[in-house]
Amino acid sequence: MDTALLFWNNILSTFGVPKIIISDRDPKFKSELWTNLYDILWTKVAFYTAYNPQTDGLAERIIQKMEEIIRRFCVYGMEYKGHEAYTHDWVTFLLEVQLAYNTSQHSTTRKSPSLVEKGWNPLLPVDNLRKNLLNIHPTANDFHDMWNMACDTASKCIAEAQDYNKQRYDQKHMEPEFKEGDQVLVCILNFNNLKGPKE
Repeated sequence: MDTALLFWNNILSTFGVPKIIISDRDPKFKSELWTNLYDILWTKVAFYTAYNPQTDGLAERIIQKMEEIIRRFCVYGMEYKGHEAYTHDWVTFLLEVQLAYNTSQHSTTRKSPSLVEKGWNPLLPVDNLRKNLLNIHPTANDFHDMWNMACDTASKCIAEAQDYNKQRYDQKHMEPEFKEGDQVLVCILNFNNLKGPKE
């Protein structure tokens, strides 16, 4: 029930009804509640297959990347005290981390997730910065300083996480050197629907 409420409040309200939901084989997504939700919303569900590294691997890499970014964000000890001595800890800034991630350029697409999904990047406070304001209310000024500090730190954490992940990938990855006409062995153990010659 909790997952269904999160789906209702965070996905449907923002993005509308999906035509298809790609899911792992978690039993909660096969439950009667979810089956009825799929029927009510006219949504199809596709459970990705085991041993499908393209689907499973992508989700795992994104989760690992987000964990790395949040870990680095916490290490920086993000804490901001406003003029009224109210302390904001790192949890307060998770939405800024999300925004920074969604507006940062990704190595695969060379575009930000926001640009890929919506076709535009959200306008950030730093984009409309007015430096010539006098007599700014102290709380508004604190909010502005806190926002900039959180966004700068999040951007730095994302860049460091990207560098770290690239270094790890480069250490383990060796590009195979095949020439046209080379014969290779392929394990077909998990290819149930393979058609054609198996030589």
